[in-house]
Amino acid sequence: MTIAFLNGEYLPLEEARISPMDRGFLFGDGIYEVIPSYGGRMVGFGPHIERMTNGLDAVEIKLGWSQDRWREVCTRLMEENGNGDLGIYLHVTRGADTRRNHAYPEGVEPTVFGYAFEIPPPPVPDRDRITPFTCSTGRDMRWHRCNIKSTSLLGNVLHYQHGHSRGDGEILLYNENDELTECGACNAYVVKDGVVATPPLDHQILPGITRQILLKILHADGSIPVEERIIKMDEVWNADEIWISSSSKEVVPVVRLDGKPVGDGKPGPVWEKAARLYSASKFDY
Repeated sequence: MTIAFLNGEYLPLEEARISPMDRGFLFGDGIYEVIPSYGGRMVGFGPHIERMTNGLDAVEIKLGWSQDRWREVCTRLMEENGNGDLGIYLHVTRGADTRRNHAYPEGVEPTVFGYAFEIPPPPVPDRDRITPFTCSTGRDMRWHRCNIKSTSLLGNVLHYQHGHSRGDGEILLYNENDELTECGACNAYVVKDGVVATPPLDHQILPGITRQILLKILHADGSIPVEERIIKMDEVWNADEIWISSSSKEVVPVVRLDGKPVGDGKPGPVWEKAARLYSASKFDY
């Protein structure tokens, strides 16, 4: 039985209820986070909560919780659900009003929801043991505030489904200038001649926590050159390696793109080295 958190109470997930007038349901008016944990140890707790706080501020949802309060909720959810390999889902909406109106209501309390769900063990940083991804490509048709981790995910869902319907695990998106942005639910990277490149953060790209941690680890180690810059799709097609990253996937290689092999069609050596570095230090953040 999954134990969830809803507005101050811990209860079985199947008993959790919100009003149909909640603005999260009516408008997708909310912010969320997913924090991975393994054996009771969270990865990137501080950066995740900082991003959630920034998102709440960006859409003017006034909650005012401290990191300590969030940590208390996350720790309790892990304990209540067995401290295994768990994703901790946190979700805050503007709350429920008595009428449907586009303008922000006054005098309503935010709805705070969280639950824990099983996730696979972390990927093994070994080219011979990793399960790689295949991806499709598509024109990025989402809104222009993708840097906010909003619960309004219809655009991402439609893009992700485009790849899924082709039998792929993700989709790489590009803008009107043929520049790589990100994926349906991941950040993206290309490798050429041993150099890793990823698009710079802006309104088109979610500031992924795994991305943030990975880049800090690679910069600190210094053995793999890293660039944050605009990447044209011609570079993507001609990359030696392509990676994607997210909190639930960590960092994984892509071996086929639109049905064609990436590089030699196998997980690459730069990915393996970077994944080993990430795996060794991910709990430090």
